[in-house]
Amino acid sequence: MSILLGMLLNGLLYGMLLFMLASGLTLIFSMMGVLNFAHASIYMLGAYFAYDVSHYVSFWAGLIVAPAACGIIGAAIEVFGLRRVHHNGHTAELLFTFGLVFIIQRLVMMVWGTLPVPYRVPASLDFPLLDIYGQHFPAYRGFMLLVSAGMLLSIWLLLKRTRIGLIIQAALTHPDMVGALGHNVPSVFTTVFAGGCVLAGLAGVIGGNYFTIDSGMADALGPIVFVVVVFGGLGSLAGCFIASIIMGMLQTFAVMVNGSVADLFSPLGLRLGGDNLLGEIVALPVARVGPLLPYLLMVLILFVRPRGLMGTRDT
Repeated sequence: MSILLGMLLNGLLYGMLLFMLASGLTLIFSMMGVLNFAHASIYMLGAYFAYDVSHYVSFWAGLIVAPAACGIIGAAIEVFGLRRVHHNGHTAELLFTFGLVFIIQRLVMMVWGTLPVPYRVPASLDFPLLDIYGQHFPAYRGFMLLVSAGMLLSIWLLLKRTRIGLIIQAALTHPDMVGALGHNVPSVFTTVFAGGCVLAGLAGVIGGNYFTIDSGMADALGPIVFVVVVFGGLGSLAGCFIASIIMGMLQTFAVMVNGSVADLFSPLGLRLGGDNLLGEIVALPVARVGPLLPYLLMVLILFVRPRGLMGTRDT
């Protein structure tokens, strides 16, 4: 029971971290139609900025400075990059953000090196919050859950209950009308892109203590974030949240399963396996193929529902 409850909490935590990162990507795509390949790189910058600020000032200062710095970088990318290539279509936008991935990674390697940096949990949150059947649940993980839940609520309230949220949504579908009403549509798009980068930077501040901070962290987490966005549905914040929790739980619980797909059919008298490739695959323990399960689910949902769980656009 204690192991199950611990795995549930860890799965929820990992899922919420995925949502923190994927929500910014979803927000940018839903409002601007731009699939930002460099989103995970902005997340990496947020983690490194937080490490530097926490080293010289404090973790709490980094919690403010790092997302703000990522937002400024995001605004610069939109104004001086995406806005200039936008008239060439989505292919040019994709290639531009794809090139940013390598530029940011090389800059990180030049400034901070290739070895992991010691980004530690703040002392004020370094204590056990709960004692669950003899297992300690750290206070910092509770703080991570609190921040991610607060971010989810804030995004929803901003888009659904504020005037600026209505302007942002209207600018997506009727930019000419929004411009005729006196609003600066390019500035709205810049604000949206910068806001998405702020969310990525915040995820870097919070998740940097959970994962290892090194120059390859964007490569490690970037693919699973795109899986979350595609599985949940491009442009759907609710689908992004559901997909994040599913992927977090799936990868967390997969490491506990030592059985294989072939073992499921053994009680029925069916023997799956053999010396062929398919037989070897179904005989593999689930724990070994756990990292592949999210990608298999993505392929499956693209066959069944190309728009994802709650998407409104074709992927």
